[in-house]
Amino acid sequence: MAENTVPRHVAIILDGNGRWAQNRHLPRTFGHREGCKTVEQTVYDAADLGIEYLTVYGFSTENWKRSEEEVGTLMQLFRYYTKRLLKVAKEKNVRVIAIGDRSRFDEDLIDGLNELESETRNNTKMTFLLALNYGARDEIRRAVEKIAEEVKAGKVEPSAITEDTIAGHLDTAGIPDPDLLIRTGGELRLSNYLLWQCAYTEIYVTDLLWPDFNMEELKKAIASYSGRERRYGGVLKP
Repeated sequence: MAENTVPRHVAIILDGNGRWAQNRHLPRTFGHREGCKTVEQTVYDAADLGIEYLTVYGFSTENWKRSEEEVGTLMQLFRYYTKRLLKVAKEKNVRVIAIGDRSRFDEDLIDGLNELESETRNNTKMTFLLALNYGARDEIRRAVEKIAEEVKAGKVEPSAITEDTIAGHLDTAGIPDPDLLIRTGGELRLSNYLLWQCAYTEIYVTDLLWPDFNMEELKKAIASYSGRERRYGGVLKP
């Protein structure tokens, strides 16, 4: 593999906002605000590096268990940054897609996400996937439910269901699987993130907390990815 080959699709688990704030004796909500700024900058950086697809884990299905104050702050940040992302997307020719079950959000936030997708659908430089109220198990459950409805309607034979059938009913249908998964904050787990899509994804973990993530660390992750020999089913891939 050529040195520092840029992966086509990078997925990120942005961990450490709360710890970043606590280390500075600030409320956790300050960490989330800084984390949103880092997401915005990372979109710029990824587009500049030639990454075609960037997926970030913004809010999981499990995050609803956090305090009412913290969840409320996150919802307000999402409202603000959907407008900010529209500006970024126009500047960098980025298409934005929200994945996850947005039905639980308030109507104005749903409208903002729909507008963000609609206004950027023809942009071509990079596709930015924002995972909100997303959980991989829930995504697979919803995909299976859709397939079951098609079977019930006589549109699909059970014996004809393939891996491609399932992939085509996921939130990421039509999007290539991630080549590289980056996790900040030093934790070594997938946290119910893109479980189907990351079957063969290379993983890079950094101890940096998400608000401290930057272009330098993104380049380190890409360099690590570039230097690996990858095997799929025992077959070496360049």
